[in-house]
Amino acid sequence: MSWVSGLFGRRKREKELGEEVRSHLEMAARERVERGDTAEKAERAARREFGNIELVKEVTRGAWGWRWLEEFAEDARYGLRRMRKSPGFTAIAVLTLALGMGANTAIFSLVNGILLSSLPYHKPEELVSLTGAYPKGAIVAMREQVQTMDVAAYDEGQELNLTGFGEPVRLTGTLVSAELFSVLGARPELGRTFYPGEDVPGQDDFVILSHSLWKQRFGGDASILGRSIELGGVSRHVIGVMPAEFRFPSTKTQVWIPLHNDPRNAVNFWAGDFMPGIGRLHPGSKLQQAQTEIRMFQSHVGALFPWPMPASWNASASVVPLQNGMVADVRARLLILLGAVALVLMIACSNVANLTLSRAATREKEISIRSALGAGRKRITRQLLTESVLQALLGGLLGFAFAKEGLALLKAVLPADTPRLDEVHMDWHVLVFTGALAILTGIVFGLGPALHSARAALVEALKSGGHGTAVSMSQRLRSSLAIAQVALAVLLVIAAGLMIRSFWALSHVNPGFRAEHILTARITPNESFCSEPRRCLAFFRNVLEQAQAFPGTSGIALVNTLPLGGRVSKRSLDVEGYDVPPGEDSPLFWLNVVTPEYFRVMGISLLSGRGFTDSDVSGASVAVVTAETARRFWPNQSAVGKHIRLLNDKDWRTIVGVIPDVRAYDLQRNAPEWIGGTAYVPYNAAATLEDRRVPSEMTIAIRTASDDSQIGAMLRNSVATLNQEVPVSEVKTMSAVVSEAVSAPASTTALLGVFAVLALVLGTTGIYGVLSFLVSNRTREIGIRMALGAQRGDVLRSVMGEGAKLSLAGIALGMAGAFAVMRVLSGELYGVGATDPLTFCGVAILVAVVALTACYVPARRAMRVDPVVALRYE
Repeated sequence: MSWVSGLFGRRKREKELGEEVRSHLEMAARERVERGDTAEKAERAARREFGNIELVKEVTRGAWGWRWLEEFAEDARYGLRRMRKSPGFTAIAVLTLALGMGANTAIFSLVNGILLSSLPYHKPEELVSLTGAYPKGAIVAMREQVQTMDVAAYDEGQELNLTGFGEPVRLTGTLVSAELFSVLGARPELGRTFYPGEDVPGQDDFVILSHSLWKQRFGGDASILGRSIELGGVSRHVIGVMPAEFRFPSTKTQVWIPLHNDPRNAVNFWAGDFMPGIGRLHPGSKLQQAQTEIRMFQSHVGALFPWPMPASWNASASVVPLQNGMVADVRARLLILLGAVALVLMIACSNVANLTLSRAATREKEISIRSALGAGRKRITRQLLTESVLQALLGGLLGFAFAKEGLALLKAVLPADTPRLDEVHMDWHVLVFTGALAILTGIVFGLGPALHSARAALVEALKSGGHGTAVSMSQRLRSSLAIAQVALAVLLVIAAGLMIRSFWALSHVNPGFRAEHILTARITPNESFCSEPRRCLAFFRNVLEQAQAFPGTSGIALVNTLPLGGRVSKRSLDVEGYDVPPGEDSPLFWLNVVTPEYFRVMGISLLSGRGFTDSDVSGASVAVVTAETARRFWPNQSAVGKHIRLLNDKDWRTIVGVIPDVRAYDLQRNAPEWIGGTAYVPYNAAATLEDRRVPSEMTIAIRTASDDSQIGAMLRNSVATLNQEVPVSEVKTMSAVVSEAVSAPASTTALLGVFAVLALVLGTTGIYGVLSFLVSNRTREIGIRMALGAQRGDVLRSVMGEGAKLSLAGIALGMAGAFAVMRVLSGELYGVGATDPLTFCGVAILVAVVALTACYVPARRAMRVDPVVALRYE
């Protein structure tokens, strides 16, 4: 590039330019000497004819095309000197910008790592996610019929016991179709992945290990390949180990196991777990084509089922990019946080712009003199913008350092199950973002003051020393910036207020049980162990008997699905007196299997009827339902004495009690939308789930006042004495379970709260700065007024009135903006509307009080102005 070569050959070009000018002058003088002039006269005439040598050189340099770079370097050097002469101003401006840019960089790192960065798979742009959920039979049919893409499916959250390698441990696995790894384009670190067809009976006894499990449980021993391990009581051959960076579908997965696609088992093949699917588009296929084909497939797949399927099943099935599908649950939350920190940065920019305007008032004579010496408005504006950009670059550098620490804090605050959270880190994208943000920030906060200073009237500035018209323009601009700061602060504080109220409502929801002093732990024998119900029941009965002897315990019970535990055990039921609508199946119930003491241990009261007794365990066909279930199926009637029946069972169960609604699924709802009701039955051989088996996984709940860790250790020892192959996992208090249920809204609320406080501080600082500048420029006026008889109270009211106007204007503007945009928070709120009047009014009062408090300080200083000193100073 010519300008690069010109820049680095500057000395040579300057030397050549000087020689060319001298040569021209010498030639002109020689011609005059030849015509008879003296040498001295000829030289003077040649110079006079040539003109201003330096001006010619300057014009020539401009024609070289890289003079702008030299001027920028000069501006930068001058700006650095100015910053060194004003260390206090520079420190405040740089720190203010660093806070805003650091917050933006940290949040952008999350957005970049979770939402923007490409998935770590081969040609990730070809990967798609199916928005519906399908059973194994539908996935097999889709794989055969769909032409636009290769299809695979996975069933996350499968749990299995690993035995035979020391203490038994509960693993989280993912069932996958044999094509999953080839669809993803994922290669193993050791061994191989599944071959096509290795997900059918007789060919599916394989397992692939995650890198972390291989290291932690098998010591990174490569000889584990080809060996058999016991998973869930089934011997499986280890055929591969995946790399550390492979974490599909999430970091929870420790093993991958082939699906068991057996068309002979119609119930499991067509009514087992419904799974999400993924696909890889064929070369030349477009996303829109795949969406059309999936909708066509959905229109006729129902005919393949052995029984009628409801019309609502997967009615909106479609295809989306895989990356969008994986992060759909956190996208809105992250974008809200990104918007919040953008508001903080805008407030910071306004604040620094106000500071810059204050400083510009002391530089108006300097700028006017430079104008008088020939500097144009464009040149002055560029100089001032260069100084602003330098400050912003320093702020960006410091903000990047803040962001590195802030990102570590964010990753600790956010829920551990946040998708792709482990992939978030500072990379070159973040560095480029910070650099671009710094330059843009410098231009944004510096442009207004620079244009104002460059536009300052030369004559007026020289006459008044910075007062008059220029001051009036400066004051209007500063006031406008202060109003904008307050408005943006109000917007952010309202958002934080709504989230705080929502979190307060959510954290004070009555979950339907008492969480205090309850220790829980999952006890999970293999399904094969519980294939004989009597053996399984006897094992858990012995666990209860031994746990009752633990010191400090006041109650012990078992349940198959703990409230807020994220697990649902479902079963279709017949309900007495309820007619199933045409085209629909029998209602699907959440079936909880419990021991008689469960309701007492969990502190769940009875609304009517009774709970379970020991005689119910021995074989009585009874059940307890929740209040919501009773209202839905027996409105305006007593549910006690009504009957329900597990589908395909012969005997009806009598409802003996009704309990309050328990927030079993999460704190916002009692059960998923597709669950028709909730029932509790005693733990006995007749309490079977959808696979017609008694529950093999039970959670023990121990009400205790003693040390939790001591009870946990005793429980593990007790279970080991009964069966050494049964792991005890997830030992935690019920209070911890409730805390985890609010971890996501808690993290969002905490971050928005921090940003709101920062915005409020910066916004009120802007009001304070404007009034301080106003007081300093009206010192003479205030002195004259007080000399003419004005009282201190009059001065106080005058200054406070100015501050109140700015504050109220900002509050009104912010509330109007909040009313328009707060609906974006609707999906994150619980128990409070996006335009909640109490929150809006409370924030308005809070910001008004804080702003007027900030106004009082300069107003009080104005009250203390000594008229004699003020007039003498002027």
